[in-house]
Order: sequence, then C-alpha cells, then structure tokens
Amino acid sequence: MSSSLKSATIPAFANETDRLALLDFKSRITKDSLQIMSSWNDSIHFCNWLGVTCSPSSERVMVLNLEAKRLFGSIPPSIGNLTCLTGINLRSNSFIGEIPQEVGRLQHLHHLNLSRNSFGGKLPTNLSYCTQLRVLDVAYNNLVGQIPGHLSSLSKLVNLSLGVNNLVGSIPAWIGNFSSLYILDLFRNSLQGSIPSELGFLSGLGKFQLYGNYLSGTIPSLIYNISSIYYFSVTLNQLHGSIPPDVGLTLPNLQIFAGAVNSFTGTIPSSLSNASQLQVLDFSQNNLTGNVPQNLASLQGLVRLNFEVNKLGKGKDGDLNFLNNFANCTSLEVLSFAQNQLGGILPSVIANLSTQLKSLTMGSNMIHGSIPIGIGNLVNLNLLGLEGNYLGGPLPDILGKLQNLEGLEVNDNEFSGLIPSSLGNLTALTRLYLQENKFEGSIPSNLGNCKKLLALNLSSNNLNGTIPKQVIGLSSLSISLVMSKNFLIGALPFEVGNLRLLGELDLSMNRLSGEIPTTLETCLSLERLYLEGNSFEGAIPESLKTLRSLKDIDLSHNNLSGHIPKFLSKLLSLKHLNISYNNFEGEVPNEGIFTNASAISIFGNDKLCGGFKELHLSKCSRKKHHLHGKLLTLGIIIPVTSIIIFVLLLLYFFPTCSIVKNLRKGALTMPSFEDWQLPISYAELLESTNGFSENNLIGSGSFGSVYKGVLARNGAIVAIKVLNLQQQEASTSFINECNALRSIRHRNLLKIFSACSSIDHKGNDFKSLIFEFMCNGSLDRWLHPKIDEQHQRNKLSFIQRLNIAIDVAYALEYLHQHCQTTIVHCDIKPSNILLDEDMVAHVGDFGLVKFLFEASNNTSKTQTLSVGLKGSIGYIPPEYGMGGQISTLGDIFSYGILLLEMFTGKKPIDEMFIDGLSIHSFTSMALPEHVMDIVDPSMFFEEDGEDVGDERNEDDIEDRAIIEEMPHLNHGRIGWN
Repeated sequence: MSSSLKSATIPAFANETDRLALLDFKSRITKDSLQIMSSWNDSIHFCNWLGVTCSPSSERVMVLNLEAKRLFGSIPPSIGNLTCLTGINLRSNSFIGEIPQEVGRLQHLHHLNLSRNSFGGKLPTNLSYCTQLRVLDVAYNNLVGQIPGHLSSLSKLVNLSLGVNNLVGSIPAWIGNFSSLYILDLFRNSLQGSIPSELGFLSGLGKFQLYGNYLSGTIPSLIYNISSIYYFSVTLNQLHGSIPPDVGLTLPNLQIFAGAVNSFTGTIPSSLSNASQLQVLDFSQNNLTGNVPQNLASLQGLVRLNFEVNKLGKGKDGDLNFLNNFANCTSLEVLSFAQNQLGGILPSVIANLSTQLKSLTMGSNMIHGSIPIGIGNLVNLNLLGLEGNYLGGPLPDILGKLQNLEGLEVNDNEFSGLIPSSLGNLTALTRLYLQENKFEGSIPSNLGNCKKLLALNLSSNNLNGTIPKQVIGLSSLSISLVMSKNFLIGALPFEVGNLRLLGELDLSMNRLSGEIPTTLETCLSLERLYLEGNSFEGAIPESLKTLRSLKDIDLSHNNLSGHIPKFLSKLLSLKHLNISYNNFEGEVPNEGIFTNASAISIFGNDKLCGGFKELHLSKCSRKKHHLHGKLLTLGIIIPVTSIIIFVLLLLYFFPTCSIVKNLRKGALTMPSFEDWQLPISYAELLESTNGFSENNLIGSGSFGSVYKGVLARNGAIVAIKVLNLQQQEASTSFINECNALRSIRHRNLLKIFSACSSIDHKGNDFKSLIFEFMCNGSLDRWLHPKIDEQHQRNKLSFIQRLNIAIDVAYALEYLHQHCQTTIVHCDIKPSNILLDEDMVAHVGDFGLVKFLFEASNNTSKTQTLSVGLKGSIGYIPPEYGMGGQISTLGDIFSYGILLLEMFTGKKPIDEMFIDGLSIHSFTSMALPEHVMDIVDPSMFFEEDGEDVGDERNEDDIEDRAIIEEMPHLNHGRIGWN
C-alpha cells in the first residue's frame, strides 16, 4: 500500500479493533514454516501486513488472503470483529478446530474459502446471516453433521463446495432456490436418499458433482435439461435408471460425463455425439446393454472412454465396428471395454488409434482373430489388456516396439507358435501374462532383459526345453514367477537364488529333474513354493530352513527321499504342506504343522512312521539319546538374563557385528500378500474406503491422508496413503517412496502392495500407495498414549520393547548393508515404526529416503542423489542441519535416540529425558564417540522445554483395534514359552 494511505489526519493505527483482531489471529498460528506472520508487527501499518488488504479510504480490513502459506493453527472468534471483510481465503493450509459462529457477523462477506484444511465440527448455522455470500467453499476438511437448513438464506451463492467431508443426511431441496448457483460440489461425503428434483430449477448450473456418496433412486429428468452443465459426475453411488436418449442434445456443453459404479441400465445414447466438447465419458461398472454407438468417434476431444464391466455387445461380428473411425480422436488416452459381451474380429483399425493412447483394454469379451501388426504404431501404450478372449495365431514380433509398455496381458486366449524374442526389448515391462495359451518351443532367454519385471506367468502352454538362467535369475521378480503345466526339462538352475524378493514360485507339472538347489535359501521373501509333478530327487535341502515366510509348500509327486526335515515343523508361517508320493522315510515330526492333519499330506510315502496320532502311522522303533537329553537340560538352565544382555551387546555394536549378519537370516523376509494382481485402479480404492470416508481415516498429515480399505477382489485389509498433491513436496515424497519400496523386501519393512497414479473423477491428478495394514498402529502410540489410552502403556513389556528394537535393527542393517544401492531412511522415530498383529515391528514412511552410491575411488558411501534434508528434530543428527553429508551414521544416531525413548518412556525433546541425566549424557551412553562429537544438546530443546515438533506432518498409521499382549518366540526375537 502506498504511503499516501497514511495521511496527516489519520493516525498510524486508525482502527484499533481490526488491528487487535489480526493480532489475535496471529496468536492462534502454531506453526509458520514460511515466516509469513513475521510481517505482522507494529513496525508497519497492519494494512501492509502480508495477506491483508484494506479499504484505501477507511483503512478497514476488506480481504484476508493467506492461501497455501503452510500455516498451522485455528481461527479465533475475534474474526467476527473484522466487520468490513468481503473475502477470506485460507485455502490449502493446515487449520484445525471448528469454524467460529462469529463468522456470521461478517455481513459484507462475499467469498469464504476454507478448503483443503483440517477443520472439524459442524458448519456454523450463523453463516445464514452472511446473505451477500457468493462463494462458500469448505471442501477437503473434516466437517460432520447435516447441511444446516439455516443456509437456505444464502440465495446469492454462485459456488457451493462442500465435497470431501463427512456430511450426512440428504441433499436439501432448498438448494434448488439458489438461482445464481453455477458450481455444486457435494462429492465424497456420506449423503443418502434421492437427488431432489428441485435441483432441476438451477438453470445456470455448470458443475454438478455428487460422486462418492450413498445416493439412491434415479436422476431427476429436469437436471438433464440444464443445458449449461459442463461437468456431470454421479460416480460411485447407488443410482439406477437409464441415461436419456437425448442427453447429448439437452446437455450440449458436456465436457465430463461420468456415472461409473452404479446400477444404470439401458443403452448408450447415440445423441452424445452432439456434445462435441466431451473429454471424459465413463460409465464403467454398470448394467448397460446394446451396441456401442459408432458416432462416438466424432467426439474428437475425447481423452477417456471407459465402459468396462457392463453387458455391451451381443457376442457377434460387428460389435467392434464402433472402432472404425476413432482415428479422428487424436487426444484419446484411455479406451476400455473390458468385461463386456463384445464379439467379432479384432479390427486392424486399432492401428489407427491415437498415438497418445496409454491404455487399451478389451479383455474378457468374445473377440477372435489375431492381433493386427499395426498395433506397433501405438508407441505410447503402457497397458495392453486382451486377456480372456478367443484370439489366436502368433503373437506379433512388432509388440517389441512398444517401449513404454508396462503391462502385457494376453492370457487365456488361443495364441500359438513361439514366444517372440522381441518381448525382451520391453525394458519397462512390469507384468507379462501369457498363461493359458498354446505357445510352444523354448522360453526366450532375452526375457531376462526385462529388468523391471515383477510378475511373469507362462503356465498352461506347450513350452519345452530348459529354464533359461537369465529368466529364473531375474532379480526384479517380486510378485510371482509361474511356469507350471508345461514340458520343461532339466535341472532347476542355481540362479533361482537371485529371486530374493519373490513371493510365489510355481514350476509344478513339468519334467524337471535333479536336486532342489540349495541356493533357494536366499529367496527370503518366498511364501508359496510349488514344485509338484516333476522328477526332483534327493533330500529336501536343510538350507531351506531360512525361508521363514513360507505359507504353502507342495513337493508332491517327485522322487524325493531321506527324512522329513525337522525345520519344516519350525516354520511358524507354514499353513499347507504336501509331500505325498515321494520316497521319504523315518519318523514324522510331531510339532508345528505336523500336529494338524488337515494342513499336511504325506500319502504315498510307505516308509514313514510315528508322528501325530491322527496321521494313523505305525510306531517307530527308536533308541534313546542320552546325550541329547543332557544338552536339553543344559539349555534350560541358561539364564534368560544372559540372552537379553547378549542381544543388547549386539545392538550396541550394530551394524558391524558379524553375528548380526547371521541372525539377519531369520529376519530378511516379511509376510507377503496372497493372489495379488497389479494394477489397482482409482475406482477400486474409492470403493474399498467407502469413498474415502471419515470412518475409514486412520491418519493424516501435510503430505496426505491414510485410509483403511477392504479390497473387493480378495477381501484384503490394506492401508491406503493418498497424497495431497496440493502440498509442496508431496509428489517428491511419492516418487521417493516408490523408488525405495519397489526394490526392497524385508520382514521388518512396511510392505507396499501397489501404487496408483491416475486421475480422480474430477480430472485431478491422484497418487496413492497401498500398504499392508498394521493392526497395532505405531510405536509412538504405545510409548506415549493419549489421555484416553493410558491403559495401553503397561501392555508394552520390556521383552516386547527389546523385540521391537531388534526388529528395527534388522531393518536398518538390511537398508545399509544388503540393498543394491545403500539406502538412508532419514526419519527413524516411533511414529514411523508400525506394529503388526504379532507386535513385529515394520519400518515405514520412506518419503525422505536418500540413496547413496559408491564413489569412483571406493570411498565411503556419503554422496547423495539429492541435497537438502528434512527430518524430525530430536532424532535427526545435528550435523545435517550444518551442511553435513548424509550417511548411514545418521540413521544409527536416530536409532540410538529411539532406543533411549523406548526404554525410558521419555521423548528426546523433553527437558528432562530421565531424572538426573541430560539428553547429552544419555546419548553418549548409546552412540559412538565420533557421533557424539557433533551433538549439540541445544538441538533437542526449546528454551521453555516444550516439544519443538516435527519438521513436517507425518502420516502416522494408527488403528483403534483392541490390543492384546502376545509374547512369542519367533524369527530371532526374544520371548517366553
């Protein structure tokens, strides 16, 4: 503001009421990362404060605009004293608390934008006095309750945005009286009932967005007559009825037309071709029937056309004629008609589709013919899904040109001939599904060039020859490798030991021979091992005892011999074991899985004896082993306290102690998922979380929110981290986590199932990570329970704390010593340590991870791929804040602080870490001397001794489940029998 504002007749602080109200607002700001509020001081007139706009004549505050300033705090009731305000914009911050009723005193208010914060409570009824209000935007908050009837007085509203809250009840009919309304956003709430027909009176409506609720009934016909609507989305509700045949004529301005995941019936209206601006047409997962109108190809601006999971087509020739003219849709990126009833020959015109096309899915139809050679023109394709049809002939070599292809799914067809060696050129490929076809010949060895491959399925074909070591040794494979039901011969190559991350290995029903390779011992993530129906011989290798994550083993119908290894009874994760029809002999173990007759099969091994009585085997003649009894007695009298002291010494010398490297064999694994299939769609995530409802929210922070989800495909319970892409560095955090988690697997790291990078039904970018759900929440919640959770503190015993400490040590040792590229976590603290149902600890949140690389002169790994570090004060090494290089020692420092917090119950930023000892003296006891040389004790405290907090809001995954103490003896952890 110019100096002319301060005239000689007006004092510097002409309006004391406004100044005091602004200062009160400032006092409620608890965190100001950008130092925005530092300008709010008496050295300058309040009209010159950042974000404040005053009337030049009266010097009264008219606009308060602090959008996206990374502010944390609440709004004080004194906001009502700024009675000349016409606009408030606090969008994209981290405000909490309720919206004060005193906002209703702002009778000149035209714009109120509080979206993308964390406001709770109900919408204030006193807003009804703001009768001049044009914009009311409180989307993306945590508001509850119904839409207040008092708001019916806001007749001048142009924008009513209440989306992404927890509002309940029905949509009020009085909204239909807002004659000026242009935007109506009520999406992702828990609204029920029918859509009021009165909304059809909103003659000027442009955006009509109701997706992600529980609305039922039909869409009132009057709404289809509002010709100004350009955005129409009712996706993910419980609506039914048909789409009006003239909808393209009555809604000619449509750009977005979406009604997926409902129960709509009838046909696709051919009149939609009249809506020439249409970009997104998505009515997937409904019950639509009939043919696809051919004139949809006239919509040259189409970006997304999705009608998957309907009943389109008649299974006859001509069903795919609608594809003939789609060459004119030069912006098309998604074309999906999977899971319908489309028949006919796959037309060669698909070669003329837009070169921008990224996803082409026509699976689970009745399509026959062959894949046209011209498909090689679709150079940007990253998903080709043609599975579950009647396609045949050879797979064209031209597929090797699709360098961006990530998913090739042509399984369950009638393809024949050789598997093209050109598929080895698809270096971006993550999943290759060729099963249930008639491929023959050998497996191309150059499939080993697909270094990003996560899942490979070649089962149920006529493949022969040996298994190429380049393929069986493809270390990127982490979901499954399936080659069952073929005619493969020879030995299983030793390179199978490279599959350290693999969850499932299925080589059953082939003609493999030789012994089971001992190198399988390094496949520490293996959960399902199927080798049945081959000619393997010899004993089961004793080295396989390291595979502690195994759940299913089938070695039946081979020529294996020798005794049943006792380690099989020690695999606590094992649920099914089939060793029938081999040549095993001797005594059957009577522990572990062998005590459950329904979980094992040992038929066809005539020389077995003993075992659990339900197996009905003959008794064994045995000799007593006195020496064994003496050793057992000696083992019982070893003091438990000696074990604890031994483990603590291991932790003290971690990570250089060689014994730890041996113990890690029991920890370099983690439970995986069953029958997981990538990718996972935005729609499925939406459904699994009930539209990302508040009831499913289990944590939130500046980078996003975490929801509990139940996937419809398999009933799996997962944790879904949805990134808030409006926040700075959220995309960087997403990329960091993907880069880190896609290449690591360990029992004590939080397991990622999948990632989703898509667009939501509003057209905005959407990114999320899907993790294993940890039912016992974070370690922080156990160490520092809230007031209403005090009963939990006593449930975390000393042994459990020690077990958790060991788990975290295993995880860090793996990240620092056993990854292809050394990984520094950079944020080890209790809120990032998550506990599963057995109280096993898993390190999570890799949003700040740093990768170290080996310098050319073989010096220590201290260089990083990026600079600048954020972390948590109290846990982060002080030298990082002084320009020090990032190294693994930073994690060791944080780990030492974590140990102190676990065994003292005090946070590192408490003024008194424990009676009589300062934080410096405590860390000196746990950390190497060279680390303590750079510790400044003042880094842990504020002058008043209060918690200085975290540099960023963390997404702490918590759960309200009833927690019970479960002491155990498992995987090198300490417990009591």
